[in-house]
Amino acid sequence: MGTYGSLAAAGPVLDALGDPTRRVILETLRTGGPCSVGTLAEQVPVSRPAISQHLKVLGAAGLVRHEPRGTRNIYRVDRAGLDELRDWLDQFWGNALDAYAEHIHRTEGKQG
Repeated sequence: MGTYGSLAAAGPVLDALGDPTRRVILETLRTGGPCSVGTLAEQVPVSRPAISQHLKVLGAAGLVRHEPRGTRNIYRVDRAGLDELRDWLDQFWGNALDAYAEHIHRTEGKQG
């Protein structure tokens, strides 16, 4: 898969994480474990409806999933949702390191 393809796949994750409130929600779920919208609203300074909307975006990006428990949904981080972003970052850094190694190789050749 080319760079554009992996960036296109990582795009929804990058877009979702572009919002600071969504990053706080994701971090709260990551560190505190699975919880309901009400519990998140106690820990993140936004309303329950806003939490729900942010969770929809995070869910659409594959970053969180939920399971129904009675009348509530319990949300948790979906680590698989970060795979596309991880793949893109791996390519990005791999390309940067390859370019650096090539530069060093050319530089060493000029000194010798």
